[in-house]
Amino acid sequence: MAGRIRTILEMIKFEHSVFALPFALTGALLAARAKQHGWPTLRQALWIVIAMVAARSAAMTLNRIADLRYDKENPRTKMRALATGALSVSFAWMFTLAAVALFFVAAWQLNPLALKLAPLAIAILFFYSYTKRFTTWSHLFLGFALGISPAAAWIAITGSLDWRMLILCAAVTLWVGGFDVLYACQDIAFDKQAGLFSVPQRFGILAALMIARVMHAGVVLLLSWLAASFGLPWPAWAGIVVVASLLGYEHSLVKANDLSKLNAAFFTVNGYISMLFLLFWGAAAAVWRV
Repeated sequence: MAGRIRTILEMIKFEHSVFALPFALTGALLAARAKQHGWPTLRQALWIVIAMVAARSAAMTLNRIADLRYDKENPRTKMRALATGALSVSFAWMFTLAAVALFFVAAWQLNPLALKLAPLAIAILFFYSYTKRFTTWSHLFLGFALGISPAAAWIAITGSLDWRMLILCAAVTLWVGGFDVLYACQDIAFDKQAGLFSVPQRFGILAALMIARVMHAGVVLLLSWLAASFGLPWPAWAGIVVVASLLGYEHSLVKANDLSKLNAAFFTVNGYISMLFLLFWGAAAAVWRV
């Protein structure tokens, strides 16, 4: 049983929940402080976390189902659970449906608007899995799938949406899209062979690295706009400096002629970025005079 659970968690890359969850929690903190002059309740925080993990688990599992043919053919992914038969496709479908059901329960527990928008959120998450078949910019679709999380958390807290959350959504979209461009550099040969689309496949690795840098520069600008629009105190600005520094370090690890440190850039650095962002902006929310 424990081995099966480990296989499931590996299939959905459960540990990568750290990428989007801190931004969702930041959205929840800003919503509660700006609109209610308080903090999210424990109940709200719990259901937001459940909704995030359930939605991401469903999306990742559908992605594995949709990409099964390619995972079997790609040397980098041929040892994944569905590709090896460690988990069956029928089990993956059941797991996806169960995760979707849990997501809807969480949305229902939050508020009516969250429940009304839940089908749209699932549609956006599921749509990404097919974008690499027809567009070079699938990276931005992935970014948007994670980028809606702060807006979703704001809605979960307030039952409405503030336009300023769209700035944070755009920042997360560019952040995720940028590091997905970097990650796609290792699959450039397979993507060409399989007829899949990506920025590195179309423009080459050197240009892809530059595009990712431009995306991440946009992240810093958008976060600065967001902090200014809310009038956030100094910890938010310190957090932006930290994010900018880590993004610069991430790009220093990846070179067109040396992708050996790509996993360190992708997993380790981005994990630090998301967690430190939550830490600094949480501190900003704590000292924010609203």
